[in-house]
Amino acid sequence: MVKLRDDETVNSIIGEGSEFVGDFSVNGLIRIDGKFEGKIKSAGKVLIGRTGKVKTDIKAQSVVVGGTVIGNIEAEDKVILLSTARVVGDVRTPSLVIEEGVIFEGKCTITREGKSPKEIVEEEGFKVDISGK
Repeated sequence: MVKLRDDETVNSIIGEGSEFVGDFSVNGLIRIDGKFEGKIKSAGKVLIGRTGKVKTDIKAQSVVVGGTVIGNIEAEDKVILLSTARVVGDVRTPSLVIEEGVIFEGKCTITREGKSPKEIVEEEGFKVDISGK
């Protein structure tokens, strides 16, 4: 295992030049610098390195993208898109950081306490109707 900080231990690495196809479930941090296709579920952090290329839906505590992701990203805490990130897919998270230089196509939903923005606004007494009628 590789230690990044005291609270971050890399449990799994798909290194540059490696390819993996399938479903990946991990409790700690997974770092992908190679190619991956399938599904990722992590109780910790998912880190897609600058050379990482993934075609997947990601569900994790937090996600940091420096490479390419084709698929949806859902994080309980935070998603960080570094300047080298390329993302085609939807992002759902309570906190999103996008550095200058990111390429992103998809829908972004910022949530709070597991509720959609529409639910939060309607709880504040506003009726949401975006149908244009």
